[in-house]
Formats: sequence, structure tokens, C-alpha cells
Amino acid sequence: MSSIIQLLPDHVANQIAAGEVVQRPASVVKELLENAVDAKATDIKLIIKDAGKSLVQVIDNGSGMNVTDARLCFERHATSKIRQAEDLFSLNTKGFRGEALASIAAIAHMEMKTKLEQEELGTHIVIEGSKFMSQDVAVLPKGTSFAVKNLFFNIPARRNFLKSDTVEYRHIIDEFQRVALAHPKIHFTFYHNGSDMYNLPPSSLRQRIVNFFGGKTNEKLVPVVEDTEMMNIQGFVSKPEFAKKSRGEQFFFVNDRFIKSPYLHHAVMAAYEGILKDGSQPSYYLYLTVPPNTIDINIHPTKTEIKFDNESAMYAILRASIKHSLGQFNVAPVLDFERDANLDTPYHYKNLEGEVPTIQIDTNFNPFAEEKPSKSYSSSSSYKRVEPAATWESLYVDVKHDTSAVFGRNEFASSNNNDFSFENNEFAFENEEVTSSLFNDEEVEQTVQRTYQIHKKYIVSPIKSGMVIIDQNRAHQRVLYEQFLVNMTVQHASSQQLLFPINLFYSTSEMELIAELQQSLVNTGFVFEDSNPDHIVISGIPVNITESEVAVVLDQLLGDLHNGIPENSFSQNDTIAKSMAKSLAVKTGAYLTEKEQENLVNGLFACKDPNVSPFQKPTFITMRVEDLDKKFAL
Repeated sequence: MSSIIQLLPDHVANQIAAGEVVQRPASVVKELLENAVDAKATDIKLIIKDAGKSLVQVIDNGSGMNVTDARLCFERHATSKIRQAEDLFSLNTKGFRGEALASIAAIAHMEMKTKLEQEELGTHIVIEGSKFMSQDVAVLPKGTSFAVKNLFFNIPARRNFLKSDTVEYRHIIDEFQRVALAHPKIHFTFYHNGSDMYNLPPSSLRQRIVNFFGGKTNEKLVPVVEDTEMMNIQGFVSKPEFAKKSRGEQFFFVNDRFIKSPYLHHAVMAAYEGILKDGSQPSYYLYLTVPPNTIDINIHPTKTEIKFDNESAMYAILRASIKHSLGQFNVAPVLDFERDANLDTPYHYKNLEGEVPTIQIDTNFNPFAEEKPSKSYSSSSSYKRVEPAATWESLYVDVKHDTSAVFGRNEFASSNNNDFSFENNEFAFENEEVTSSLFNDEEVEQTVQRTYQIHKKYIVSPIKSGMVIIDQNRAHQRVLYEQFLVNMTVQHASSQQLLFPINLFYSTSEMELIAELQQSLVNTGFVFEDSNPDHIVISGIPVNITESEVAVVLDQLLGDLHNGIPENSFSQNDTIAKSMAKSLAVKTGAYLTEKEQENLVNGLFACKDPNVSPFQKPTFITMRVEDLDKKFAL
């Protein structure tokens, strides 16, 4: 009987390994950027075309490689980072497994150029699908250049699973941000389809964050600094009032390596407890430095998860440090134009002591004396005699008793009776004749309230067979969702012009996303007056949005679309309509007047699909009289 188990060929093994290392072009960007950082480069250029599908190139001025290393780096499990198993617990570098270059070369056309600083000539190698096509000597600058072309050219099924260029481009930006934020002392340049997207010179950590996320970010940052025996913490957190709905700008770095840690994220949220709105997410950029032997970074294929020796102590230290920094921010003086300056202590009163007030008493004051002013009052006395008010009859001493002047000459010119005399203090009033009601009994019954709100969450409306219980939030989502879809489809949305345009600042990646969505937003009623590299100017908004809700709606939209924009326009419009409906729908706990309740009920049942919300959740339930009878029959 022949053997069943056999060794895989090298090219098949490399393709299987590539499935773990390379999921998309962003994976290639991550591996190549980390190798450039480990090569001690001070200037790194990233060049991509067609969101990395056609080209991903990384050029650095690092140490470079000799001829032997240049050929050996494409072999599986070849690495310069470790020599023995114990080295895994004292790593200070990025990539270390030795599978990245071999896996990438197995599924793409790869070209490498490298040269040592002390050498006169460098090495030029071309590989296609793990096959060495050529190796030549070339005149090259110091450093290394990797060019990865036609990713997944020999695995069409994997290439078909790639998302649209917009989605893949956003994933590349995410990886580029993580590496560039971890190393602010390195000059990074990013080019996409020939356009200069980022040019980040060496700078401080705060300046690197501002370069990425816009100039307005600087005023949002609160520094966090803490040094303990267990770990060192440096970085920034955002002020509570600048919290967003999405979790975009949240970064943890451990020993200059980006990680994801729900446990540490919970520590940050615990520090904001009581000062953050429900559903809001703060931004943070936190850099933790710990001894390498206290962490295990080899527990995840992408090395974005780390195992800590003492997580509970790190949780407590991180929470206390952030809470302390936020406390310092709250007690610091701020420039607040809404503060009442009259309540502030003048500066020249700063060092003065308070004076004890003196009390002066008029010993000659007698409350039972005659009602005439006393001449014995001192000028500083606080008591003053008030003259008694005149009687109301004295107000009419000089008034002639001419009723025609009061009631009109035409009506009472021939009336000589004293019915209207002020002297007799008698007045005659004409009784109004009671007429029949303007509405008949049937119309009066129709004016009776037909809807009722329960716990500011549900609307109850009676029907012929029983009653309908409506979820006000989901019902309003359905109404707004269909309105936005109609506006975007017909492209005839109404806008309200703003007296003062709104300036909204966003990061470069968010500006790219807004540019992609601009036409769809215009169809909903937004009017864009101007667009700049770091902010947009809005001069008109949809009629059902208030000026204060514009920033909230757009932040929610960007958060919902962070993972990608649908490729076709209908799906794109559907996603935008869902996000805006979720942001603008009346929330649970909001009081609705009777008229608002009726409008919401009528609007819901006028929809094409009133049964479910845009997120496929039921909007109402019905209860028949028979169901109620069964409840009482128990």
C-alpha cells in the first residue's frame, strides 16, 4: 500500500503560508514598512497604484543587504531577528518569523534592489511566483527597494475576494498610520496613483498626530505621562467634549508595535466614566513601554495581539494615569467666552483681605410713632419712611363723567340713564346668548386623542381589532430612511441655506471618504460651498436636520462607512440613508406631543414597508381584544 502522507512542494507550501500572512495589499504594506523600520531607515517612501493591486513599493535608506542576504531573505523561515527560541521573549523588532518575503514572492511579481553603504554596487533580483527570474549587479543608492506587482496573479480566486479600490485603499492608510505614528522620528512619504498623499517629516509625537488627523486635533489632546517599575506610559487622550460616535482614532502601541487590546480599551473607558456621553468613544494615542520578557507577541498571525504577564496591574495603572490627566485638564484655567466675567474676582483684589461689614442701628426709630417722617434719621440709616399710596378714587378726581368718551358716542348719545354712572358704582353687562356647538357629536368624538405615549418609548394607537404598539425610534428610522432614499434617487432634495456656513475639520483619510460620498450627500440636501485639504465648508443642509446635528450626522456616517463604501451607487445610497436615519430618528426617552405622535403613526403606515426598520427589526406589534381577554381569563 502506498503512503498517504507526503511533503508538499515548496511553491504550494509558500502559497499556503501566504494565505496566513497576506490577506490583502495592506498586509504587504505592513510587512515591507516594518522591515524598513527594522533596517534603521530614516526616510521611507510608500508608493501604491490601484489601491495596491497593481503595485506596492517601499523604498528606504536603511542598512541594505549583501548578495548572500538578498538571495536568502526569500527563503522560508529565514530571518535576521532571532537565533534561538529564547530570543522570542526579548524581541525589540517588528517582523521576525521569516515568512513574509517568501509568502509575498509566491503570489506576486517581486523586484528587489538593495545595497550596503560601504559597497560600490548593489544587487537586483526579480522573482515571479517563487521562481528566481534574474539576479544582476546594479548601481544603486544605499538602502533597499521592494516592488510588489500584480498581487495574487496566480491565485485568481483570492484576487476576486478583494474589495473595491476605495476599501483596500483605506486599509492601506490604516496600516501606514500605525507604523508612522509608532515612529515619529522617521520621515514617511506616501504616494497613491502619482499623487502625494502624506509627507510626514521627523517631528514630535504631538506634531505627528496633528499631521495625520488635522490642525484642529491639537486643541483636543490631553497629555498622559506616567513612569512606573512595571511600565512607562506616554501619549495623549482626547477631551471628553470631542468624543465621537465611531472608534476610529484609538491606538495602543507596546514597545513601538501597534496592538489591539479590548482589555486595555476598557481601562480607558473606565477612566472616562461619568464624563462621557452614552455611546461616545474618546480618541487616544497611548504608547506603553514594558520589559520584552513580560509579554508574548507570538500569539496571533498578524502580531496585533499581545499576552501580558500582569494584565490587572496594567489595567489599574493605565486607568489611574488617564483619570489623573483628565483631572488636571478639568481644573486648569480655560478661555471660555460663555463665562460671566462679572462673577470673576478682579485681579487687583487678589491679595486683599475681606472687610467685616458694620451694622448701624437707629435707636430713635419707633414703629408705633405717628406716620410722619422723623428728622432724627441719620443719613446712613437704612430705614426710610414710605408715603402711603393715594386711594383709587383720587385717580379719577379730574375725570368727567362722560360715558360717551369711554364707551363711544354713537352707542350712548341718546342714553341718559345712570346705569353706567361711576357715582352709583353700578355696571350693566350684556349677557351673551348661548348658541349651539359648532361641531356635532360625531365630530367631537373624532377630536378625542387617538394615540398615547408609554414610557417615552412606545406609541399606542387603538384599532378596530385591538391596538397597535409602535416603537417610536424604529418607526422614525423607517420614515426617514425612505425619505432619504427617495431624495437620493430622484435627486431633488430640499435644502435650507445657512446664514453662516459651517466649517468641519477632518483627517486626510476622512476627507477622501467625504469626497467619495459628496454627490450622494448633495442629493440628500447638503450644499458644499468649498472643500480644502483638511476641512469642508457647508452652506446648506437638509430641511429635517438642525445646524447642531450636522457634525453628529457626518461623524456617524463616517463611522458606519469606515470599513468600506459599497461599490455600486444604489448600495452606497442605501448605506448613507440608513446611517442618517439612525442619527436623526427620535430617540427613546424623547417626549412627543399628540400631534407628533399622530404624524409619526401616519408617516409609518404610509411607507412602502412599515413592518420593519431599515435594520430589519420590527417597528410595531398588534394586540387583539381576544388576546387581552385571555390575559384576564387567567
